[in-house]
Amino acid sequence: MYMNIELIRKKTGFICDMDGVLYHGNYLLKGASEFVNWLKSENKKFLFLTNSSERSPKELAQKLARLGLEVDESHFYTSALATASFLASQCPGGSAFVIGEAGLINALYDAGFSMNDVNPDYVVVGETRSYSYERIERAVFLVQRGAKLIGTNPDLTGPSEKGIVPATRALIAPIELATGKKAYFVGKPNPLMMRVGLKRLGCRSEDTVIIGDRMDTDIIAGIESEIDTVLVLSGVTNMDNINDFPYRPKYILNDVGDIVKGL
Repeated sequence: MYMNIELIRKKTGFICDMDGVLYHGNYLLKGASEFVNWLKSENKKFLFLTNSSERSPKELAQKLARLGLEVDESHFYTSALATASFLASQCPGGSAFVIGEAGLINALYDAGFSMNDVNPDYVVVGETRSYSYERIERAVFLVQRGAKLIGTNPDLTGPSEKGIVPATRALIAPIELATGKKAYFVGKPNPLMMRVGLKRLGCRSEDTVIIGDRMDTDIIAGIESEIDTVLVLSGVTNMDNINDFPYRPKYILNDVGDIVKGL
């Protein structure tokens, strides 16, 4: 374990998930504070690359501040930003019907998109607490009329302080089933997110490590991008369900605090 941690610590760039790695909901996880302080004290290049689309980078920075961690908003990149960038490249000045929160809506506005519930180019779904039958019904109608279906990320579930909760793929499933149309998901493990992460860090893949709690997004994203992977057991994955997947992470730690313990 000690040798493995030393190999992780030698990396230049760190791409790190947030939910299940740094916090569950509004609860800071063990070792998170020590890990973030270590990243800064060692002058590591780091980016919090999250599949969550609910909050903007500014809001994420404010959330960490409330939990006692000071991180500049330049260190955050979300699936909402990735989705907005992708759609703007596909359909500049387009429009969307959105089932999601302010972080996603504002990212689309900033990318030049407008909101449209009549004849949008896209139906975009992200995490939301304003999920309703009426909005699903509208989305189904619009997709049937030709709008393309987009998911900010393919996560079925996510961790919270109360336990596991439904995430984007679970929320978008009724629309897929009712229309017969498959959504395109932009977030991890889509290589788009990983390429952006490496560009923002200014690091090569061999000098970078990705840290996450999900085998089906974080770990497979790293494997497919040839980035060393660190699975932490502080989120949705445990030693039993690791065996449900036909691939393995390079390293397995209890939490991100284990990296600092290499001192």
